[in-house]
Amino acid sequence: MRCGDKYKQWNGGFDAGYCAASATPYITLHDESIIHPLKEVEAAALAWTTRPAQVVESLRYVVSQK
Repeated sequence: MRCGDKYKQWNGGFDAGYCAASATPYITLHDESIIHPLKEVEAAALAWTTRPAQVVESLRYVVSQK
């Protein structure tokens, strides 16, 4: 889920809610300035990141642990 100036938070919020309800892991990507408004979304996320490279690192870690 990506949030920010160019991305609509309500669309991402819907997707995150759907993932959480269906027990599907997700990773968020957004600037640190909007951590507080997304705190509930972050609580259910597999990870939250601030850079695309962190998403790749997180996915690499998760895949290699299985």
